[in-house]
Amino acid sequence: MPGDILGMRNILLRASDHSFATVTDSVVSPVAAADILRVFADYPRLAQAILWAVSRDEAIAVEHLVSLGRRSAIERTAHFFPELKDRLWLAGIPGENSFECPLNQYLLSDALGLTAVHLNRVLRQLREKGLMTVKDNRVVIDDVTGLVNLAGNDNTYSINRGL
Repeated sequence: MPGDILGMRNILLRASDHSFATVTDSVVSPVAAADILRVFADYPRLAQAILWAVSRDEAIAVEHLVSLGRRSAIERTAHFFPELKDRLWLAGIPGENSFECPLNQYLLSDALGLTAVHLNRVLRQLREKGLMTVKDNRVVIDDVTGLVNLAGNDNTYSINRGL
């Protein structure tokens, strides 16, 4: 996502336990761990904001683990898209309840722990319920509250309330 900070755990762990890949063209700016630590010392409010962002990312990862272990396919999908909408909003990408999504069904199904065929069925169910539509890499959420209620989640971790 635009503005994401990747690899912050590497500052303390000194090793990466995963890799990163982009789906679209991206600009990546490496920053040395020593520079990050110096900036944190010199600008504590910036350190606080980055800590919040990293904590939010960890909460999102935990929610994805919950989705894989506890939510049904339709609940997982209903959880994923409002969260994606919120993340785009936080990155400064406007859009009420409609946004571009460069992820094809194979990438989406992989992210949701589903087969592409099963995801296709779930997306059809969500469309028939009047909750959302995905067509031509565009997501239209018709009923955010309905999706959130279906997923049984509360995305309060995704909105900056204290900084």
